[in-house]
Amino acid sequence: MPDQTALPAPAAGSVPVAGAAAPVPPAPDARRGGAPRRRGARRHRWPVVVPFFAFLAVCFGLPAGTMVYGAFTVLDPQSGASRFSTENVSGSLSGAYATGLTGSVELSLVTALLATVIGTLIAQAVVTSPRPALRGVVVSASGVLANFSGAPLAFAFIATLGTTGTVTQLFHLDRTGFSLYSFTGLVLAYLYFMVPLMVVTVLPALDGLRSQWQEAAASCGATRRQYWLHVGVPVLTPSLLGGAVLMFGTAFASHATAAVMVGSSQPLITIQIANALNGNVLVGQENLALAMSLNMVVIALLVMAVQIPLQRRSARWLG
Repeated sequence: MPDQTALPAPAAGSVPVAGAAAPVPPAPDARRGGAPRRRGARRHRWPVVVPFFAFLAVCFGLPAGTMVYGAFTVLDPQSGASRFSTENVSGSLSGAYATGLTGSVELSLVTALLATVIGTLIAQAVVTSPRPALRGVVVSASGVLANFSGAPLAFAFIATLGTTGTVTQLFHLDRTGFSLYSFTGLVLAYLYFMVPLMVVTVLPALDGLRSQWQEAAASCGATRRQYWLHVGVPVLTPSLLGGAVLMFGTAFASHATAAVMVGSSQPLITIQIANALNGNVLVGQENLALAMSLNMVVIALLVMAVQIPLQRRSARWLG
């Protein structure tokens, strides 16, 4: 006769499972044990980031505070006392200094537009090329050329396209009216390192375009032009605009290339700041360079305010 001994009843809170020899214990309450652990883990992370915030405060916060304080401070040449005033800021936005700020903005806009178009076309040719070696060569060259700027680039352009440069003498460019020490010459010099930078910037966005999108558009009867017009370009627009904003900021902050190549012959805000810091200002306008630097910081913050949302939008589509 089979054993009729009754099994013990399962404990309260357990879940009966068919064929199991023992009841399943209840799950622990995550709200009781998990939250204190997370709060403790957050408290343990704070000491790690304290050196980072200290570095930001010393290397960025202190110079920024000094710049703002100096921009709104005027020194009395007779008594040597300082007083709060907006004379430096108003002076930096008038006369020759306003011309320099306008010249830098115009140069940055032109070079950013040209670098965005040329760099995007080169990157698209690399992405669609059936030769993988071409991509490696272009990416490597772009990474090197994007960092070749400043005084070495200026000297290279002077030796090549200057008044007595090799290419100028070989093709008699001086007879055509071309001058390296002009606005056009600056644009060529800036494009030398901005186009490779744009290639490196826009390549991940072009790689993010899925081939399934183009196949789906083709299956619906769309042409290649219609695909780019209604799918490709709208998806790439945030990335392209973000790259253009990055190019603008890069050109706007560049100083050494223009300083060595054209000097003060072209009105640029960076060269004017350097001249003011060297003491080439009137008595009582010693802090004018800080006011011009504050203008540049404001423009840079506006550029960042535009670029960050564009990066997030492109990451949402292409991520």
